[in-house]
Amino acid sequence: MKSLLKNAREKKGLKTREVAQILSIDQALISKFESGLRKPTKDQITKLATLLEIDHETLMIAWLKEKILYEIGDEEFALKALAATEQELKYQKSVSKIKVSVTLGKMLQEIELLKTKLDSSAQNNFNEISQKSELEYTFESNRIDGNTMTLKETEMVINEGVTISGKSMKEHLEAVNHQEAIRFIKDLEKNNSFTERNLLSIHNLIQRGIHSESGNYKKTRTSEKESKTFLISKEIEEYFTWFEVNKNKLHPIVLAGEMHFRLLKIDPFDEGNGKISRLIMNLVLLQKGYPILNIKGDEENKKNYSRLNENNDSEEFLFFIAQTLKEVLEKYLK
Repeated sequence: MKSLLKNAREKKGLKTREVAQILSIDQALISKFESGLRKPTKDQITKLATLLEIDHETLMIAWLKEKILYEIGDEEFALKALAATEQELKYQKSVSKIKVSVTLGKMLQEIELLKTKLDSSAQNNFNEISQKSELEYTFESNRIDGNTMTLKETEMVINEGVTISGKSMKEHLEAVNHQEAIRFIKDLEKNNSFTERNLLSIHNLIQRGIHSESGNYKKTRTSEKESKTFLISKEIEEYFTWFEVNKNKLHPIVLAGEMHFRLLKIDPFDEGNGKISRLIMNLVLLQKGYPILNIKGDEENKKNYSRLNENNDSEEFLFFIAQTLKEVLEKYLK
């Protein structure tokens, strides 16, 4: 840390006296920070990072590392303690801090009433409704991603094996593959499970015959904000840890929406991330006893859906998901 501070100050052409004056910190302290004789406070770290244009995360990590070494560096069981601490931190990070707003809470209550009514209804014709809903889901999900087939053409490709003139092979495969992926998540619904292996299988089904890397993550990605390379597998590990910790704690609709929202933020595959996120959302809903949620792919709805996915806060997105599911339940009851 002392090298980071000194090198950054010299690069900026500042004297310790000038840094001290700008930040209202005693000059002697600045010199001691750079020699390692004293440690800055957390607030001082933030001020130094801003003034000297040091990446805040890099400086904070160096600061925390030195604090840890100072406290336990000479302890016999330091490494074992650190390993145990890492596991505990992972768990704490995974426990959801999501707070449901009053508006969303009211919507969830309305949905629960509709679901209770649906569960108590005679379900003689539900298989027919479900089949139609699955076909519409394939059509709309593909339409969101740019497939130009109509609902009727999608039905002909899936149910009759017809080749549609003027439509690409990719569009035909998207229809067939998506329907296969729905069958797959319905099988998972019976097992009440979802693992990383399942995620890769869904991607393989969706991209089969379309993309050579079906069933595989991107090797790496670069964060625009932090200019660092992250391994996708690490983020996916955290994704599934979050799921395991929260799957029985959150409202099913919040859980399903968050699984969709979080996977899109990770963006683990070269292609098909939107489709796969929607399938996982529906897998969670199916496992919790809800029908398939179908997001319409018309231009207006597609723009709204895209805008909500680009936000960093999932609250508005969760409300959108809840509202859409409410409409689905009302349609089933009708």
